[in-house]
Amino acid sequence: MNFNKNEKLVILIVDDTPVNLQVLFDFLEYYSFQVLVAEDGQSAVKMAAYALPDLILLDILMPVIDGFETCRLLKKNPATQDIPIIFITAMSDKVDKVKGLNLGAVDYITKPLEYQEVLARVNTHLRLRNLTKKLTEQNQRLETEILERLRVEEKLRCHSDALDEWNNRYQALIQASGQILYDWHLHTNEIKYDGNVERILGYSMPEMFGGLNRWLELVHPDDRNFFNKEINRILSTKERFHLEFRVCRKDGTYITVEDNGYIFLDSTGKVARMAGFLIDITEQQAALRQHKDAEQKIREQAALLNITTDAIIVQNLINQIQFWNKGAEHLYGWMAEEVVDKNANQLFYRKPSFYQLKNIQETLAESGSWQGELHQVTKQGKEIIVASRWTLVNNHQGQAKSILIVNSDITEKKQLEAQFLRAQRMESLGTLASGIAHDLNNALTPMMMTVQLLEPKLPDENSQKWLTIMETNIKRAADLVKQVLWFSRGSVGNFKTLQVRNSILEIENIVKQTFSRAIEIHIDVPQKNLWNVFGDATQLHQVLMNLCINARDAMPHGGILKISAKNFWVDSHYARMNIDAKVGSYVMITVRDTGTGIKREIVDRIFEPFFTTKEVGKGTGLGLSTVLGIIKSHSGFVNVVSEVGKGTEFQVCLPVTQTIEVDGKLDRDQKLPAGHGELILVVDDEASIREVTQTWLEQNAYKVLVASDGIDAIALYTKHQQEISVVLVDMMMPCMDGPTTINVLKKINPDIKIIGVSGLAFNHEMIKNLGNSVKTLLSKPYTSSDLLINLQMVISTK
Repeated sequence: MNFNKNEKLVILIVDDTPVNLQVLFDFLEYYSFQVLVAEDGQSAVKMAAYALPDLILLDILMPVIDGFETCRLLKKNPATQDIPIIFITAMSDKVDKVKGLNLGAVDYITKPLEYQEVLARVNTHLRLRNLTKKLTEQNQRLETEILERLRVEEKLRCHSDALDEWNNRYQALIQASGQILYDWHLHTNEIKYDGNVERILGYSMPEMFGGLNRWLELVHPDDRNFFNKEINRILSTKERFHLEFRVCRKDGTYITVEDNGYIFLDSTGKVARMAGFLIDITEQQAALRQHKDAEQKIREQAALLNITTDAIIVQNLINQIQFWNKGAEHLYGWMAEEVVDKNANQLFYRKPSFYQLKNIQETLAESGSWQGELHQVTKQGKEIIVASRWTLVNNHQGQAKSILIVNSDITEKKQLEAQFLRAQRMESLGTLASGIAHDLNNALTPMMMTVQLLEPKLPDENSQKWLTIMETNIKRAADLVKQVLWFSRGSVGNFKTLQVRNSILEIENIVKQTFSRAIEIHIDVPQKNLWNVFGDATQLHQVLMNLCINARDAMPHGGILKISAKNFWVDSHYARMNIDAKVGSYVMITVRDTGTGIKREIVDRIFEPFFTTKEVGKGTGLGLSTVLGIIKSHSGFVNVVSEVGKGTEFQVCLPVTQTIEVDGKLDRDQKLPAGHGELILVVDDEASIREVTQTWLEQNAYKVLVASDGIDAIALYTKHQQEISVVLVDMMMPCMDGPTTINVLKKINPDIKIIGVSGLAFNHEMIKNLGNSVKTLLSKPYTSSDLLINLQMVISTK
């Protein structure tokens, strides 16, 4: 339907928000509407009564009187009751919509507004209003003419010339109206038709003869029963007949008509006639269905956008947010009404990230799309990482209109990737460290035993002094190797059930006696109900000592050192975020300082061996790598939380055990008698270890056979099986390694007594799987006392 271009249609906007008024005012004025504004309901009622606008856009939420009350007042006033009202609201509750429609509103538009949708809905309802006006005017004229005709027929029946003239004018008016008029005489059941019967239905006037029965034949079978009920109702109530139903055309197709009928009574007060008119509303109904289908499609698409877990955002070319789905609400914490029309850059990014946004804009201008990773912040200030896809959206003219952004949260994924890469790097360094430690242990073992062999042969003071220096440095080297093995999780530990409280109290005594008085020591450990852990007390002591020393060095001018412990449950979500954590019970030991903190760029490197930020000579760089190795050997994990200038917190988590074990370790200080001529087979690929071990054993009344590898050992054992009491087997040898050699020897003699020799923990685990024949493990580098004590213990076992 075309509007008169010379006459501007008037739209009244009612909203208490000046920004909304201004935006809608500019938009509608741009499309040649005359726009009036009101900021509250009272002003709107007065202005509508004065200006009589063609349509009213009415906000629901307003002070004093809301939109519903304003609508009620407008519909109450006869002057304004026919003006179509469209509610504008942020509410989507179905009850509120039904309330508004019951009050007389014709439509709802939900905020945030899509202005093209506003324009489409406004035009639709203005067309409907225009059509309604014309139909109403025509119907009023027709009603007037019908009444006039009936009066003329009664009063001027004899004036045929005047009646003919009036009838011709009446027929012309009917034809111009595009409607079908009917006059149904109830006494004869005949129906007379006028107007556009043939153009609308396709039938000639003679084909319509047959009264009400003929008309019922044309009514759609599904609507016929309802039509009859409505006819019977109005005949008894004498009310106006108004009904929409389907009618069959001559070509077999159905159209939808609107029937408006009026009852006429005879002199006795009984119904004599019903006259009225039919309007073809098929196209109008189709347009309405299309409009509803479009609305339904929009609702379905909006629902799909809200179902996805991804954040879907639409922003205009000046970064103002236009659309914000449920996924965005969940990811960022802001509700849609909080961010619409806000600048996205100010919400999501810190200033250092702005340079990346400039590159994105340049890429969008060139190719129309961009994808990559962005560091953003949520409403709560939490930093997140998103995989972001940007697409430039153009209008019908091909000009850039807005930007569609889809963001997926990959924060957990990136954290796990970083942990996995760090674990791979540490594993590679651990493998290297284990190999180096093994070779060093092989070199230190004969050196340690040689010093002990020379002590009784060089009794002079200078020789003893130099031997003591050599022994001290060999032990120092052995301790360094032990730290390397702790890092690589290759050291052997004496594991038993431990109470964490006792270990922390021991550390408290040490640090209070040795640390500067400028450092306050706070201990927070539960008196009762703290779970036990399974571990090596010496190694855990080393962990706590290393962490406390690092905390002390981070507070050169003093501060607070706090050591605490608590029971800690790791759930599935926490386990996903920490690659070394497993679901279950842990004890968390926390060492916190108020020192200088650790820079973010080096946090991932602090556990690497030999990495240190301390001055030359003030640290080996093995402290934290040792901590990590020990805790991993205990099946635990370590977390670090640090902020530059505020301090650092190390969280050491150890799995819980409820088993109580007694340490049955042999007292190393007891004196053992020398051998009694027992034959010992020593198997080692290192010649120096074989020679020194053989010399020491022979000096202590043992007989010795030596083999350089597993093949020689099997040959010698086969020949001297009855004489050999114990076999010392190195676990790492070429050709045939220790475990293979042990398995072959066990087949020769299931009751053989074997001492495994190694300094690596995984060999210790391997020995456990070899059965009862391997009585114990001798860790390199070992002393002559270690050798004799273990040898005597194995010989004494049955």
